[in-house]
Amino acid sequence: MMAQHDTLWINATLSIITEKGMPETLEKAAIACKDGLISLISSMQDLDDVSINLASTVIDLEGKCLTPGLIDCHSHLVFGGNRAEEFNLRLQGHSYEQIAKQGGGIMSTVKQTRAATEQQLEHAARNRLALLVSDGVTSIEIKSGYGLTLDDEAKMLRVARRLGDTSPVTITTTFLGAHALPPEYANNRSGYIDLVCHEMLPKLHAEGLVDAVDAFCENIAFSLDEVEQVFKAATGLNLPIKLHAEQLSESGGAELAAKYGALSADHLEYLSETGVRAMAASGTVAVLLPGAFYMLRETQKPPVKLLRDYHVPIALATDINPGSSPVLSARLMMVHGCQEFGLTPEEALRGMTINAAKALGKSDSVGSLQIGKAADLAIWDVEQPSELAYWLGGNKAESVIKAGNCIYQRPENLHI
Repeated sequence: MMAQHDTLWINATLSIITEKGMPETLEKAAIACKDGLISLISSMQDLDDVSINLASTVIDLEGKCLTPGLIDCHSHLVFGGNRAEEFNLRLQGHSYEQIAKQGGGIMSTVKQTRAATEQQLEHAARNRLALLVSDGVTSIEIKSGYGLTLDDEAKMLRVARRLGDTSPVTITTTFLGAHALPPEYANNRSGYIDLVCHEMLPKLHAEGLVDAVDAFCENIAFSLDEVEQVFKAATGLNLPIKLHAEQLSESGGAELAAKYGALSADHLEYLSETGVRAMAASGTVAVLLPGAFYMLRETQKPPVKLLRDYHVPIALATDINPGSSPVLSARLMMVHGCQEFGLTPEEALRGMTINAAKALGKSDSVGSLQIGKAADLAIWDVEQPSELAYWLGGNKAESVIKAGNCIYQRPENLHI
């Protein structure tokens, strides 16, 4: 008889269930997959012997937690070099903005990324990606934005595409040409925006390298008018948009993002109630980035209560980058989301699963436990979901499953 399920996990605690009529967290439960998709969710009490006998492989989790695989919906994973020296400067009291105006910040990484070969960028990014996978990540967004020329932006995006083609995780690419003004356009802002909108974006899109478009709306980056030109170019190509907004000041970027139906607005420390209302009306996800908040020693926190009051979905992400967020752990962002921003452990887990999927426009296929969705799963060496936002560090992912296949197994020698 043909197996009804490829793999069946029993005696699990399941969390972030969106199956109709079921609780969001279910103890003493079972979940199965077939052909890469979730094929069964059940309490152990309701699981019959037929289902168990019709599974090719049965794995007893002995009470461990099983969640959707984590989704990192905002990352700058591909970059050259590092900015450890800037970290030292910040410890001495220099602000992010001061460092940027002195030629550091993003432009420091642009210089190092331009100098790196594709092979060097890929090797470094692949090592960072492996660490994220071992922490439960099964999907990740990767932005460009450290090239700021057509050739160098293409180089970054090609690396991201190759990572997606050759690694066991799902990778989406975001064109972030409007990340910073390159030195060769220091006296020609309009010329650079024209380059982004009318040369870079159309050519990169034609090469199949772009899944979405982002920009940095800030007083050290680009104005509302400049960002809107980028958004118009993106929507003209039917590409979804995202925005770095309200990180260092209130600019109105969130309202502009909402006006164009953005998938997400990200950072949001200076988000106003007007911006929150606009995001709620447009369905734009609020992506909070506690790694950057922590590393930059910010004090202005995102308005979490307002986001809750207006039912704006809250996502979390690593924002992994060499300057403001050298983060190599997705789960640690759940801890920081609770500690720094006051999220509950449940909100933090939703922020790196179903709400992160919404921020990528992929919530129909990933981000929660539901029959018919991808069997992208993380099995954790914890007894209850809240522990994922409790333990500071440590290798808590026991297994990571992508489309029903194990892509990471914690080494047994970690058990002393």
